[in-house]
Order: sequence, then C-alpha cells, then structure tokens
Amino acid sequence: MANSRRKFIRQTSQTIAATYLGAIGFSAASYARIKGANDRIRVGVIGFSDRFKNSLLPPFLQLYESMNFDLVGVSDIWKKRREEGTSYLQNKFSHPISAFRNNEELYASQTVDAVFISTADFQHALHTIEAVQAGVDVYCEKPFAETMEDNRNALKAVKASKSVITIGSQRRSGINYKAAADFIQSGRFGPITQVELTWHVNQPGRWRRPSLVAQCKEEDVDWKRFLMNRPFESFDPRKYLEYRLFWPYSSGLPGQWMSHQIDTVHWFSGFNHPRSVVANGGIYVWKDGRKNWDTITAVFDYGPAEDLSSGFQVVFSSRMHNGDERPGEIYYSNGGELNLVTNQVSPRGGLQKNFAEAMQLSANLLPEISIGDAVMLAAAGANTGGDFLTTAHVKNWMECIRSRQVTHAPVEAGYYHSIATIMTNAAAKTGERVTFDAKNQEVLAGGKVFKY
Repeated sequence: MANSRRKFIRQTSQTIAATYLGAIGFSAASYARIKGANDRIRVGVIGFSDRFKNSLLPPFLQLYESMNFDLVGVSDIWKKRREEGTSYLQNKFSHPISAFRNNEELYASQTVDAVFISTADFQHALHTIEAVQAGVDVYCEKPFAETMEDNRNALKAVKASKSVITIGSQRRSGINYKAAADFIQSGRFGPITQVELTWHVNQPGRWRRPSLVAQCKEEDVDWKRFLMNRPFESFDPRKYLEYRLFWPYSSGLPGQWMSHQIDTVHWFSGFNHPRSVVANGGIYVWKDGRKNWDTITAVFDYGPAEDLSSGFQVVFSSRMHNGDERPGEIYYSNGGELNLVTNQVSPRGGLQKNFAEAMQLSANLLPEISIGDAVMLAAAGANTGGDFLTTAHVKNWMECIRSRQVTHAPVEAGYYHSIATIMTNAAAKTGERVTFDAKNQEVLAGGKVFKY
C-alpha cells in the first residue's frame, strides 16, 4: 500500500509538472534535462574584485534565495583579496565560503556549477576557456577578449561546450535598449546614417588604487598565474591592480567603456564588426605612468562588405579629464534621431518640408516616441544595491542556467564587441586605418595582422 501510494504521488506530480511546463514551453523530457532543476545551483567567484563586490553581488543577493542558488567559493590569486572575499561573503550568506588559491583548485573541488568571472580584462577569455572546459556555466565580464587569438580560442571553446554563458554587456537586458532595437529593426527608424557614442569622466583616481598597491606584496600574489599567456615581466603591483591603465593587460577606454556601447551598434544594426577603424588620442592630462590613453576618438565605418557605397559612421569619444559620467548614445537617420540618453525618438534633425520640396522630395520626419518607461526602469532598479541593467542581466543568466536557453548576451556578443575593441586598439597603437579579414578572422593594420 505504501509503495502504491508513493508511486501514485510521483506519477501525479509528474503529470502536474508536465502540464505546467507545457504551458510555458517545456516538455517533461526537456525539464528532466534542465541542469539543477531540483537542486541548488552552486556559484563560485573568479576574482574578488570591486566590480564583483559592488555591481554583481548585490543583484545576486537579491535573487539567489528565490531562485535556489547559492555562493560557495572564491578563487583569487592574491592572498589578501582571497581572505577578505571569503570573510565578506561568509557574513553575507551566513555559511562557510571555500577559498581557493587558483582556478585549478576551484574546479578540482567539483563544488561549483557556475562562476562569475571578474578578473583583469585580458584574462576574461582565458578564464572562460578554463570554466567551460570544466563544465560550468559562466557570467563573464567585458571586454571578452583583448587579442584575436584569445577571442577565437574562447569562442571555439564555448561553442564546443554545453555551458550557458552571458557576457557582461548589460544593456542587452535593458527595457529601453530592447525597445530601441525593436524600433530600428522594424524599419520605422529608417537606415542608420550615423551613431555618436560618448563616455566622459573627470576622476584622477579612476582605475587607480594607490593605497591598495602599497599593500600588494609579491610573496602574496601568484604573479605567474596573473600573466597567463602575456609576455613575462617582473612583478609590478600597479599592473596587477591598475591593469586598466597598462597594455597588454587592458586596452583601457575601448575595452572598458566602448565595448558596452559598440555592442548596441552590432545588436541594433545586425552588423557584426566594423569595416574599418581609425583612432587618435593620447595621455594629455594624467601623467602618472599609465600607458593607455586618457583621451580617445575613434571613427568606425560599418556596412556590408560587398557594398562599400552603403553603410554608416560611428564616432566614439572618451576623455578622463572632463565629464560627469553620463554616457551618450545617439542614433541618427534621415528622419531624426533615437536618443538613448533621453529614451526618445524624435524628428530632430530630420528632413524638413521646405528643404525637401526644393529638391522635389517628400519631408522625412520621425514621430515623437518614448522608447522606455522611466518609472518602470526606476522600479526595476530600486533597492538592489546595483543598477537595474545589471540586476536584470544577472537574473537572465540565472534563469537561463535553469532553462538551458540562450542568454540575452551570448558568447557571440562578446566575440563581436572584442573585434571592434581590438581594431580600435590596433588603430591607436599603429596610427593605421585598420580593417578586418573576415575569412581568417584577423585584425589588419597596414595590411598586416596586428599582434600586440
């Protein structure tokens, strides 16, 4: 009788689950294949960085209990951050957090199903390769890669795996960005004719960590593991902690900020990479030993490779010595503009009737349309400790780990934004007009493959 009762309950539960899942697009068979469908998803941290602590952790703390996730371990090659990370997270999660000296130890422990990767820019692609080869799911910060070799190898590794991956291009989870993509892709905006991208700050300390640098000792850091596949050089705590200022550990402005904005160009337009890039700039203000520029302007040509007479221009401008960090993204067509600062489509700059008639043309003016509900956007980010875009993005990744669906920002998004950032870096370093060899997936400067 007891066995029959248990069998009846099990069969009834399966029938109810199948009915519910069918209503939302899953079959009972597909549900059975969902990783951790009935289990807690165990998450590890690769690099206990400021980015993880201040931006990625708050959304996870908001979501993890309701979604049956947990954070269980920290891998960091610096003893100080490893110890601080485990202590900080144990306080947040009220249970022990395992500390690992490196990623090999973490994966060998077989204690994680997924990881946040928030390490140095040049390490993202390499750490992603390690993660997917270990069979875990990945939230990887941007930029995805800083060289084409790393970019190609990481794309290949991810595509050969069954891992769910999202790139930290959180604009892809924004309500307003999705509305903008839909509007442009519907054809109502008309062909894109130009895009202006800006990102300006006035912060001498941005990307600097002087007090932390003073605490960083070689004996406490696995410097060899930090360098990974970069050329050997002697230990330098500035390059370890202020890597964004130094090539080949980061491209600086292109990798950190432009990668976010150029990704929307690829998403909205359907073009995967620029046809060409030129760039100019320099270190004009902050003479603090940095090697990456504090000011840059890069100009991109986008369009079909087979038709050079059509396409549009993108201008990216960034300075670190004047600005209030309000990134600007404005898309232009002959009929007006789509402004992602104001979240408005407007006829501003469109072809007016008097000018059109003089050339026997019809006026071309876009309507006034809001592409994002400000109230909804604010509510989405309230009380999270992080911005609403990152919260939505982390949630999408967690949902996709359960469903095994493609995330809002799959590996291809990272691969393509990396092509653009690598092209920009090549243009900045060589002074050449840089192009892309689509057949061989190589960046060309002066007709030659760009190597760092």
